Amino acid sequence: MTTRFEDMAPVRPFRWSRGARHFAGWYWSVTTRQHVGFESWQERDRLLLMDFDPAVVGTSSQPFWLHWHDGERERRHAPDYFVRRADGSAVVVDVRADDRIGPKDAEAFEVARLACAQIGWDFERVGVPEAVMLAHVRWLSR
Repeated sequence: MTTRFEDMAPVRPFRWSRGARHFAGWYWSVTTRQHVGFESWQERDRLLLMDFDPAVVGTSSQPFWLHWHDGERERRHAPDYFVRRADGSAVVVDVRADDRIGPKDAEAFEVARLACAQIGWDFERVGVPEAVMLAHVRWLSR
């Protein structure tokens, strides 16, 4: 039996604390007919956009760990989303605003891209969605 990554439970819990700058939670996806976790408003907005994308048929959050050695120490990264497309292809998505990507983040995204390429998946690092489009999708989702 093959495990479908779009059906995986998150590999780590979603944490939030009072006064934090981010907000974690669960988004009810019409596409998957289940809750999908998010760790920031940007991740939640990306879930909303994926829910309106007819090419997306499955989504899971924090679906697996990537482990590697950076030359000094062991590192790991849990990508934000695994997405299954209607044509059967897959894409791993990390959500981070352009101005919030530090050197360690950039390395993690590159490792994710390389790992995905080796197994035939696409990788996307997405930032802040275009404001007008997001406003329209938010309005339509209500």
